[in-house]
Amino acid sequence: MTDNIPDSVDVAIIGAGPGGTAAASTLAQAGRSVLVLERRALPRFHIGESMLPYTMAVLDRLKATDLVASQGYVVKRGAEFIFPDGDFRRIDFSDQGPGRVPRTIQVERAHFDNLLAGHARNSGARVVEEANVLELLFEDERVVGLKYELDGVVRTVRAGYVIDAAGRSSKISQHYRLRVPISRLQNVAVFRHYTGLDERHNPGYEGDIQVGGHPDGWLWAIPIWPDTISVGAVMPRAVLRDRKPDDVFHEHLARVPRVSQRLTGATPMSGIQVETDYCYYSDVLTGPGWFLVGDAACFFDPIFSGGFFLATLTGHKAGEAVDRILAEPRLTGEIQDRYTRMTKTGWDTYLRIIYAYYESQFNLGRYLRGLGANVEGEPFVRILSGDFWSVNNPLGELLRANPRWDTFAPFERLFGCPVYPELDTVGGPATG
Repeated sequence: MTDNIPDSVDVAIIGAGPGGTAAASTLAQAGRSVLVLERRALPRFHIGESMLPYTMAVLDRLKATDLVASQGYVVKRGAEFIFPDGDFRRIDFSDQGPGRVPRTIQVERAHFDNLLAGHARNSGARVVEEANVLELLFEDERVVGLKYELDGVVRTVRAGYVIDAAGRSSKISQHYRLRVPISRLQNVAVFRHYTGLDERHNPGYEGDIQVGGHPDGWLWAIPIWPDTISVGAVMPRAVLRDRKPDDVFHEHLARVPRVSQRLTGATPMSGIQVETDYCYYSDVLTGPGWFLVGDAACFFDPIFSGGFFLATLTGHKAGEAVDRILAEPRLTGEIQDRYTRMTKTGWDTYLRIIYAYYESQFNLGRYLRGLGANVEGEPFVRILSGDFWSVNNPLGELLRANPRWDTFAPFERLFGCPVYPELDTVGGPATG
């Protein structure tokens, strides 16, 4: 239905991925009028199928917990890390400590993203598919709306605020030339889905993600339905250059026997797909009339499954921020500053985990132990679950102290967990 689309709303959102629908649900539940413009038809394919445990608490804030629980998604209770020498270690999410959700899910993103878009609609947002945003509308320096094309007709919508959640296609990032590539993470991924998965062949735990390192990169194995698994190989671009992706995929798969064993009897559902040159960040995340969320702001290597979590969290927090700004415009600068600092703090800590993993030759625990850290207690499990903001987690503090891993321009970090604030009072007692 394309009739009765509003031409003026409180908030216009570009993109119906996790960041956009989290923002839309948050704002609509707060009573704001919301229009979401998604350039593709839903459902649509997307990679990034494994969730972090902290994601579940964000979904609860979006009032989506019961809906998600009813879908039959694979329950993920831990993560298995396989080292280049064939040894491995399992992280059990029940070891995060009390008060935190001890599990998460693995999903087919086309299905999950469509579910969350439907939840945004049911919350009161208008979600319009196959609506291609053409340009931003300005009054002086302020963004005041969007021009978009739908069914061959060019339309406009005016908005009190625009939230850009369009990922790589971000209009705001393009307009202001905000995006900075991360040269040390110029990797490529080759991947496919398999059907006929039988977890009786899994040498580890049913539902776990497997991450396997080897000399040329690492492998993921993510069950996205009880009978379907996603398998991908990530490597520097030079490893794939002048070679067939199929050949490299099968060569790398053979290097991680625990994943190969898990695939016994499974058959490919499609050909090999390729993703490349996908790591970047932005130093500016808000401006007059606009916010960036999720992949529109930053996208880092998918090794620790943080992308969906950070997209959903920043969408939710941007929604809260915009709702408050519309109620109290005099606080705009303060609210935008806090959002920027919170977002950068989370992304910065997550990226440092990624850098440490690569520099450790795919054995993060051994690397951190070499720096004198305790990786047997709750803090290690928590930081791999989404605990990116706590000054009470000594591993986060250790990672943030390394100047070689600085990415953003210098900024004042905002500590205090936005997911479990009651469990992480800044200045409170350290745990673990």
